[in-house]
Amino acid sequence: MATAKVYTMDGRELGPIELNNVVFDAEMNHTLVHDVAVALRNAKRQGNAETKVRSEVSGGGRKPYRQKGTGNARHGSTREPEMRGGGTVFGPHKRSYRQAVPVRSKRKALCCVLSDRVRGESLCVLDALKFEVPKTKPFVEMLDLIAPDGRKTLFVTAGVEKNVMLSSRNIPKVNVCTAADLNALDVLEAVRVVVVRDALPKLEERLTHEK
Repeated sequence: MATAKVYTMDGRELGPIELNNVVFDAEMNHTLVHDVAVALRNAKRQGNAETKVRSEVSGGGRKPYRQKGTGNARHGSTREPEMRGGGTVFGPHKRSYRQAVPVRSKRKALCCVLSDRVRGESLCVLDALKFEVPKTKPFVEMLDLIAPDGRKTLFVTAGVEKNVMLSSRNIPKVNVCTAADLNALDVLEAVRVVVVRDALPKLEERLTHEK
């Protein structure tokens, strides 16, 4: 049975909690995790690079000089690729880098990396994560008690917590994500994962769903 330590916001350890073995004790599949991580990274690429070919460059309507007698090559337009200000040959154009990945593969990859964090004791559960007002200092104090090593930490919440988001957005190496939006790349990029207790059932329900 997979287990994880439970902490309070003041750093007290409450004891271990049992986790769903399907989600947090899955066998590692490195090939699947790599393929999903590459697809998720590619989905972040904008693909906005754009160059103009000869037909798209303005100007060049007349022949730059006569066909014979000048000693130059026979050019028909000033917008040919070899001319200054001409079009670009084989240049980049707008495109989408997205790759189609089955939903089941994404879920399986997420289970693999979460299970790897549990085995490495890099995943813990936070009993509650609430802030009455958005304040960075209390969040930093709580972080020093739970993850004092200063490495990149990912917090997984049950839903969108505005005060939590605002309190953590200026802290380096800290990322906050909801259980519904969590993906394998988020976990891979973090050294430590902190899951809020009320986010566990939502995360387990999402990753054990058949479809």
